[in-house]
Amino acid sequence: MKNNEIREMSLVELNQKLSDLKAELFNLRFQLAVNQLDNPMRIKAVKKDIARINTVIREIELKEQQ
Repeated sequence: MKNNEIREMSLVELNQKLSDLKAELFNLRFQLAVNQLDNPMRIKAVKKDIARINTVIREIELKEQQ
């Protein structure tokens, strides 16, 4: 997921996407534990997407405070 795609989303969409990615990360970690994970690099990508979304959410919160 690209930064410009994330920045175009509303706050509600960002929170929904964040919860979806956290659920996906949980499932990927579970698959890793039982040795059924096909692409281990997906874990890294999901973590980065979560961090990007958290960053944009925080930026929105800071703008609203000012």
